[in-house]
Amino acid sequence: MGICEGRVAIVTGAGNGLGKAYALGLAAEGAKVVVNDLGVGTHGEAGETKGAAEQVVDQIRAMGGEAVANTDDVAEWESGKRMVEQALDSFGALHAVVNNAGFVRDRMFFTCSPEEWDAVIRVHLRGHFCTSRHAAEYWRAQSKTGNPVNARIINTTSGAGLQGSVGQSAYSTAKGGIATLTLVQAAELGRLGITANALAPNARTRMTSTGAFDMEAKEGEFDVFAPENMAPLVAYLVSEQSNGVTGQVFELKGGTVFLSQGWTDSPAYEKGARLEAGELDAIVRKLIADREPAKPVYGAP
Repeated sequence: MGICEGRVAIVTGAGNGLGKAYALGLAAEGAKVVVNDLGVGTHGEAGETKGAAEQVVDQIRAMGGEAVANTDDVAEWESGKRMVEQALDSFGALHAVVNNAGFVRDRMFFTCSPEEWDAVIRVHLRGHFCTSRHAAEYWRAQSKTGNPVNARIINTTSGAGLQGSVGQSAYSTAKGGIATLTLVQAAELGRLGITANALAPNARTRMTSTGAFDMEAKEGEFDVFAPENMAPLVAYLVSEQSNGVTGQVFELKGGTVFLSQGWTDSPAYEKGARLEAGELDAIVRKLIADREPAKPVYGAP
């Protein structure tokens, strides 16, 4: 019996890459899965991977699991409601939402168009909002009627969102927002029996193939960047074993997992009176020199 036996999860963007690995991993651990995928390409091109959700469902059923396909747009408000209703209609319950859907429009900031910016922000930020918001409403109603809730929201951020990535201003902005959203969800929803955590995976996907990333598997070596390496943590967070684990941002690479410590205050300079503009240069430079060095922006010289 797997650690997710009896749990029901929605996984968005689950037709390929990480989402597919999550859906298959959850099913292998006993979860029933709503497999969502719109069937678009890496840049949001319509119809490029049509039928991907159904193919993953077929794989899950072939291994003896239970799953249903969903092809809704995660960034549409009514789509989020339909996904929650589909989980309830198909399996009689909902315990977790794994927000994974997204795409990239790589551009240097000075060439990024409003349309490209809006498309990336929409699928990542609004896409993380819609399904989770309807799920949270359902779980809140369950809590108010006295039914115990042991639910999960699992979001997808990125190293690009935690430290920035050259050529990915919109994507980095969206992923940074998702990390902060996770903290707020954890703080607000905990009293209802809902935990919220985020993942920043290092894995080979269709999106990484568009950038200058060397993530190819080396013959005879552990495949550090295989998407499947990320799936066990998702299964753990969906399971009841993860009770009380909330408000965390996990970074993963191969067989390594660690927590992002986020923004934190440096040692301060205290004058005890109003600072003068002319004295701030020396103070600021000393604060920068004394602080713990930040992780560099991806792709920065």
